[in-house]
Amino acid sequence: MIDWAAIDSAIAKARGAPFAGERRTRLGGGSINTAYRIENAERAYFVKLNRGEREAMFAAEAAGLAELAQAVGLRVPCVIAQGRAGAHAYLVLEHIALQALTPAAMTRLGEALADMHGIVAARYGFEGDNTIGTSAQPNAWHADWLEFWRENRLAVMLDALAPRDRGLARDGDALLAVLDRLLAGHRPEPSLVHGDLWGGNVGMDTYGVPVLFDPAVYYGDRETDLAMAELFGGFSPLFFEAYWGAWPMSEGYRHIRRPLYQLYHLLNHARLFGGHYVAESRRVMQQLLAHA
Repeated sequence: MIDWAAIDSAIAKARGAPFAGERRTRLGGGSINTAYRIENAERAYFVKLNRGEREAMFAAEAAGLAELAQAVGLRVPCVIAQGRAGAHAYLVLEHIALQALTPAAMTRLGEALADMHGIVAARYGFEGDNTIGTSAQPNAWHADWLEFWRENRLAVMLDALAPRDRGLARDGDALLAVLDRLLAGHRPEPSLVHGDLWGGNVGMDTYGVPVLFDPAVYYGDRETDLAMAELFGGFSPLFFEAYWGAWPMSEGYRHIRRPLYQLYHLLNHARLFGGHYVAESRRVMQQLLAHA
């Protein structure tokens, strides 16, 4: 049973005003969390629920949303409350009436994402670990991008998958051994990245402002967001034209770094879902090995 009284109380405490949800509507669209819109005559909120032991996952998401809120030209849901109520972990966000991106909003999103990537840190990583889907995503700080991508991204996924597929493990070991050649001379600024930028994690509000949500935030190569956006779709050519127009593509992205960055997400899907993602991960690794 969901302890709605405790969640209402957390909202009231955060807002500094009484709140009692009068209507609770379960929402679809998510495969990891259960989501509700709770509202009364004055206000509405978006509530994500999961098992109590996943409270840290929501705390990390809240930290990521707060970091993304620095961006100009984008809207990010405001975090209202986060914690645990009985058997459930919860995250309460402002409720935004989301719509599909119009062509104008696609262009605006591309330009705004380029601006967001201009927010930089001194090193690669983030203040805490978070998740990509339900997989742990370590974000320990590194001064070197190659080291960060090898240790915090590829090696983590490959270690998790190694017991399942020997061929994938062999290809992974070979790829890690030549990663320095694939990323030779590439020293990107540590940009603020969304980290899980696919079409299901973007929308538009009623004013036409692009909205970003469900992040896996860290500071890294800006191209990781673009590679993810190309991998799973949901973005029109207008988005990419606007982004690359604002911040042109660097040499080596198309044939080397794009598949290298997409590989991380393919490996994660192989870890979570198996099936054809294993074969696709091996195909991309073999393609990269041929370029090394």
